[in-house]
Amino acid sequence: MRERTKMCWVLFCDEEEIELGRQQAPGSCPHCGGKVQAMDVETKWSFCFLPVSYKIKRKYFCSLCSRRLELYH
Repeated sequence: MRERTKMCWVLFCDEEEIELGRQQAPGSCPHCGGKVQAMDVETKWSFCFLPVSYKIKRKYFCSLCSRRLELYH
């Protein structure tokens, strides 16, 4: 389930994002009023095929207009 790969620094660095799962989130989209979904994403950074960084993030987006939503505190 590979979502996106970025290549940088003349093919020495690689970022890979893999979607782990989705779930319904509370609230509604401020742009269109659609339902908000939360997506858990695993991000891996590699340098010359050696793993450098590994993170799991939660991203929010609207299921109707597909806009990426930011959470402000």
